[in-house]
Amino acid sequence: MAERRSKWYEIYGEILTFCKTGKSFTGIINRCDLNSKTGQEYLEFLAGKGYLAVTKEGEKTTYTATEKAAEYVALFSLLY
Repeated sequence: MAERRSKWYEIYGEILTFCKTGKSFTGIINRCDLNSKTGQEYLEFLAGKGYLAVTKEGEKTTYTATEKAAEYVALFSLLY
């Protein structure tokens, strides 16, 4: 059984690492094991801080880690 993340920065790190290429909301919450409400809060925070770029094409929305996120991911990787 996978170890549960207990810290918000672990979830941010997992989202940003997973979103190196554009990912859908559903893909992110499934991969990161989040419920929809919590997942939306995390994605809105990361996008608001400039760590995720949000791209809308018709009805499809994707989230992609930005260059700014690379620094966070690098520092996060040092911890783990």
